[in-house]
Parts: sequence; structure tokens; C-alpha cells
Amino acid sequence: MKISLRMRLTASYVLVTIVCVFLISILMNALLEKQFRLYTIHNQELSNQEMLNLIKNQYNNGSWNHDVIENIGIGYLERGMIIKVSDVHNRIIWDAAVHNNGLCKQMLDDMSKNMNKYYPNWSGKYKTKSYPVYHDESKIGTVIVGYYGPFYYNNTDIGFIYTLKNRILIFAFIFSLFFAQIMGIFMAQILSRPIARVVRAAESISKGYFKNRVDEKSNTKEIYILISTINNMAKTLESHKVLKERMSDDIAHELRTPLATLQSHMEAMIDGIWEPDKKRLQSYYEEIIRITSLVNQLGMLGKYQNSKLNRIKYDLCEQIKNVIFNFQAEFKNKEVRIKFHGNKCYISAEKDKISQVIVNLMSNALKYTPKGGIVIINLKGTSNTAEISVKDTGIGISDDDIPFIFDRFYRADKSRNRLTGGNGIGLAITKTIVELHGGKIIVKSRVNEGSEFVVSLPINI
Repeated sequence: MKISLRMRLTASYVLVTIVCVFLISILMNALLEKQFRLYTIHNQELSNQEMLNLIKNQYNNGSWNHDVIENIGIGYLERGMIIKVSDVHNRIIWDAAVHNNGLCKQMLDDMSKNMNKYYPNWSGKYKTKSYPVYHDESKIGTVIVGYYGPFYYNNTDIGFIYTLKNRILIFAFIFSLFFAQIMGIFMAQILSRPIARVVRAAESISKGYFKNRVDEKSNTKEIYILISTINNMAKTLESHKVLKERMSDDIAHELRTPLATLQSHMEAMIDGIWEPDKKRLQSYYEEIIRITSLVNQLGMLGKYQNSKLNRIKYDLCEQIKNVIFNFQAEFKNKEVRIKFHGNKCYISAEKDKISQVIVNLMSNALKYTPKGGIVIINLKGTSNTAEISVKDTGIGISDDDIPFIFDRFYRADKSRNRLTGGNGIGLAITKTIVELHGGKIIVKSRVNEGSEFVVSLPINI
């Protein structure tokens, strides 16, 4: 059975509350018992001193007031204290055990039973404490106090402790449980609402609906990241869906049209409508070569993505100069100038693949730069990186097209003109080769102002 996040959060709050109240009750019991025990011991000592002062005041001009001392002793006997008073010559003035020995024994038995009933492990016993009595700095007698120690709780004390602990704990437990449940429901609602929206959006995405976005706001960092991730994923999938549809159309256009043309022309020759002369066959051959080149480029792209590099160390500057030399005739025929700036820069790479990168970028720059324009190639080397920049003054790329310019079969030229648009494979191959070498490629462009492709390659790997 699946449990909702709201239920889990509420249950976790309640569970934490129960554990906290349980731990607090243990600590409170221990601290309360300890403090009350210390209070009882301290109070016993205060009672002893109070009783001692009362008895001392019964001494006057060398004689004791026996009646008052007896009343004092009886009063303290009822409070659980057995008093024995003697003079300086150890003559007994008053002794609770002599006055009522049976009551003393019964009282001690009741104390023992009472404490053992509530505290089974209690190790108390009858204790006595002797106090000298002074008058004008002269000793006039001794008072011996007997009590059950080290501490003793009477019925009133025990009732107070249990009432205090039980009422406080029960009230704290009920209040904490209620508060935890309210807070759990409140927090669960705050946390689960945006997550529920994300779940619904993810379900829509899983069904192929990529336009839905989560507009829920959350101050929780993880939930904010989750919402942003889902929205970005939906946007990316939507873009890929559009790209996939467009790529399918491009592939179909690239292959269907020439194949249909070849088929119709062949049928015409088979039916005797057209003569299979050299001119017609040459045209068909060129079309077959173009289709074969497209298929080869697709195969080359897959091969590059899964190939290993055969690196050598060579001068990248010299390589760029050689490629420029091979392109000189094409640039001259189109009346586009080309300039190169750079010094020697040695890298460790597969030379043929890097040549392919330079050729593709220069070919694109030439293709999209009109007559009278210029292509500028710069090479900069640092201690770790070689940077190749190919900048033109061509037609540029729109902001909408830039994110997809390196996708296979993607062409910013929507007209699909083969003479200007190519087949959309070159830049995909270029990016694959650059990333295979551990580098990166970026593009900066403005419509009608030109484009700049910048390739960064690590010098040593």
C-alpha cells in the first residue's frame, strides 16, 4: 500500500512528538526526583534546626521546661521525627521512645512500607543525628533526632509528586500531539502541493504533452530545484520533439525527392520515352553521388561518436594555413576575403579529425558570407588550451536557431535550398569531433551581421 507524503509527514511529526515527550518525561522524572529529594533533605535539616532552637529556648536559669519540651517532642513525633533530649550530664529530659515506644515503631514501619511501595529499590533506613545545645556559649545539653533517611516522603509529598508529574506529562503529551498533528498537516500541505503539481506535470510529460509547466512557487530549495528541473525537462523535450519532427521532414526531403526523380526518369527511359544518353546518365550519377555523400556523412557521424583517437603532437597553426591554402580558389571565385592571425601552437590530437573541423567551419563561413564579405580566422594558444575562432560577415543566425545549430539535420535555412542550406550534418560532425577531443564549441551570431564559431581544444591530454 502506497502512503501519501502528507500522511508520512504528519505521522513523522506525531512520532517525533511522542519520542520527545517520552524523553522529556524521563529527564523530568529524573530531575524532579533529584530536586525534590534534595529539597526534602534540606527541609529535614531546617526542621532539625527549628526544633533545636525551640528546645534551647526552654532552658532558663539552669533548669528545663519539661512540659513544653514534651509538647515539642510529641509535635515532631507526629511529623516523623523521634527526639531524645538530655542535659549536659547526659540525664534524660525527654525521650520519644520512652514516651510512646509502640507509636515510634509503628511510625517507622509505616514509613518503610510507604517508601518501598512507591520506590521498590529504595535503600532507606533509620538514622540518628546528634546536636549539641548551647546557652551563652556554654553547652547545656544534647538533642538526638531520629528519622528515616537519607530522605523520606510522607503521603502528602508523594501525592504532590505524582500529581505534578502525571498532570504535567498528560497535558504536555495531549497538547504536543495535537500541535504536532496540526503542524504536520500544515507543513505537509505546503510541501505536497507543489510536489503534486510536479507529479501531474511529469505524468503529462510521460504521455507526450510537453507544453505543461509548473507555475507553483516554493521557498524550499529542493522543491524549487525540482520544479525548475521539470520545467526545463519539459522545455527540452518539447524542443527535441519539434527537432525530431523537423529532422524527419529533412531526412525525408533529402532522400525522397532525388529518389523519386531518379525513379521517374528511369521509368521514362525503360518505357522508351527518354533516350539514356550520356548527359542524362551523368546527371543521375551526380544525384546518386550526393545521396551517397549524405549517407556517408551520417555513417561518419556515428563512427566519430564511438571512435578512439590516434593522437599525435603537431603544429595547429601550420594545419590551419594548409586548409586556408586549399580554400583559396573557392574564396577568390566568390570574391570573399580571408584573413588568418596566429602563431605556432602545438596540440596533441588526431590530425585528420581536426582538419575536418576546420574545413567544416571554413566551408560554412564561405557558404553564408556574401560577395565582398570577409572571413577572419584567429588562433590563440595558452598553457592549457588552443582556441580557434572563425568569424564571418555573413547572414548570421537567429536567436531561435542557435540552441539547435549543432543538431543533426538542423538548418537555420528553412527553405531547404541545397545550394545554401547543405544537409545539416557538418556542424553536428564538428561538435562531435571537438567533444571527442575533450574540447567545446560555441557560436555567437547576429542576423545580417555575421557569425563567430569558437573552438577550444585542450593542448595535452
